[in-house]
Amino acid sequence: MRRLAASASFFLLALPFAATTAHATDLVVSAAASLTNAFKDLGTAFEQQNPGVKVINNFGASDILMQQIVRGAPADVFASADQTAMDKAVAEKAVQPATRKNFAANQIVLIVPNDSTLPLTNLKDLTQASVKKVALGNPASVPFGRYTKTALEHAGLWDAVLAKGVMAQNVRQSLDYVARGEVEAGFVFATDAAVMPDKVKVAIRIPSDTPATYPIAVTTNTAQAELANKYLTYVQSAAGQAVLARYGFLKP
Repeated sequence: MRRLAASASFFLLALPFAATTAHATDLVVSAAASLTNAFKDLGTAFEQQNPGVKVINNFGASDILMQQIVRGAPADVFASADQTAMDKAVAEKAVQPATRKNFAANQIVLIVPNDSTLPLTNLKDLTQASVKKVALGNPASVPFGRYTKTALEHAGLWDAVLAKGVMAQNVRQSLDYVARGEVEAGFVFATDAAVMPDKVKVAIRIPSDTPATYPIAVTTNTAQAELANKYLTYVQSAAGQAVLARYGFLKP
């Protein structure tokens, strides 16, 4: 009887342990920094619709995320802020080309601190002496940097603005530089500017012949392709698009 009671006690004690060691199916989503707020909400909604699934978001510069995946970092889904980073992922066989879809679009804007009185109405105004520092993204490693460079080159201003450039590792860092007043102006995506309306304001919306479209794809090394494809379907669904629209993203 003592042995039976001891066994029963052990079983009861083991139950909480078993419950804590059981874990959800993890879906790792590596996504561009500009998607941070929207993808956090998308992940939560996807989890609610798929009990037992845990979405783990990994946000950063698209090119850096791509390189992480190529080097073997765990990821089931890759969402890039431009086509160039996704093209590299395809070339490196890091994603499944057949799953690649455009799911959102964005626009580059020039922002300034909310209390700024600088008269910035066109890109040429960035060359005036009162503008000493401008937050930029490195075109070699971040999509918003590539979009920015294209726009400034088209205006014949790339070299002049680059001379005042403070390089940001990703678009959220550029936003932070402006929000903290460490630069007079900075380039970000329109959706990032909307994250801090109390600290920054849009001075110029940058026209572009090349739309800032966001592609998404399932990675080559995923161990759960079915679930990853289900996530892609959700992002492109009416419900997923509604979340993206709430954060200012446009349809691709």
